[in-house]
Amino acid sequence: MWTYGPWDMFPWMWLFPLIFLGVILLFLFRGAGRPMCGGRGTPKSEGSARDILDRRYARGEITREEYQRMGKDLE
Repeated sequence: MWTYGPWDMFPWMWLFPLIFLGVILLFLFRGAGRPMCGGRGTPKSEGSARDILDRRYARGEITREEYQRMGKDLE
């Protein structure tokens, strides 16, 4: 195949700077501390099962009997 000197790859030369610019813009505009895929980051741990049970009882979601029964199940 015939080559045309240094101008042989000229039509493709714009591709690499555009890819580089796209990657830079992606990192700049995605926001600090946010993941790239659009998720909400790593989920926070809710604590142990006992902590969750205590919070549910404190909020009034479960009765005293349910709290005691579930507490015995956890032990």
